[in-house]
Amino acid sequence: MGKEDECEAPQFTIEQFYRFLSEKKLMAARCIKCGTKYLPPRPICSNCYSRSLDWIQLETRGKLITYTIIHVAPPRLQSLVPYAYGILELEDGLRLPGMIRGIPDNEIRIGMELEVTFESAASEDWPKWPMYYFKPPR
Repeated sequence: MGKEDECEAPQFTIEQFYRFLSEKKLMAARCIKCGTKYLPPRPICSNCYSRSLDWIQLETRGKLITYTIIHVAPPRLQSLVPYAYGILELEDGLRLPGMIRGIPDNEIRIGMELEVTFESAASEDWPKWPMYYFKPPR
């Protein structure tokens, strides 16, 4: 692979992951050699050490595998306290952490189906990345 090819290769970075979020796409990196998937993406497969990766679009539904209610938050999120934060196991088996919205805290249950929803960056603070959160499916 020459320098020209390297310049045109896709970037498997968190920054690119958030660019996809701004397009309302949940994307992961997949190793072309062994098939291992990464969310968040990474530039090298930790299974076979290949740099041959491609982007795949993920389904946005999954099941809640764990959650907690946050009562003490960092300054940027203090206005949201208390809020629920959980880990969603997506339909393809990858896991994604995120905030849970649109459901009262006392109605959240392990195993419930949720979907990933996207929104634009709400803050003027750096970084100005779009956000995602989990909510009950429509």
